Amino acid sequence: MQRHPPTPRFSPASLLRPLIALSLVLAASLAAAQQEPPSAFPLDAAGYLNEELPRMEAAIAARDRSFFHGAMVRTVQFSERWGFKAKANPDLAAYPMCTSAVMDYVVVGMCRLTPGDEACEPGLAPRFDANVRRCRELAAQK
Repeated sequence: MQRHPPTPRFSPASLLRPLIALSLVLAASLAAAQQEPPSAFPLDAAGYLNEELPRMEAAIAARDRSFFHGAMVRTVQFSERWGFKAKANPDLAAYPMCTSAVMDYVVVGMCRLTPGDEACEPGLAPRFDANVRRCRELAAQK
């Protein structure tokens, strides 16, 4: 009877080194992306919203609540890339219409899907629409 070498077993520890390397690469790429000048933010924010809003409309029409999990992840990634998730980037203070529009995007979509939710304050949707419009106008000027 011939013996074969044992098959290597999967262990979470075997992934530790590649995960550390991947996290360092991601951190470096985020740092490089954040070095864009703040004046590029309105154009990037308007582009993000222009891409996301039609997808949100389709999800609302399909009554697809699961869409909003991915939308939240993408929104957090966008805000982290620009450093405003926790209002940490003072260079973006000149663009509150864009930061507010990005941060309100998922909540407004969820409120359109389930309007009776307590998080759905009456002025949120009109304020969001105005911020999106102003952010797009500012992006068009850049």
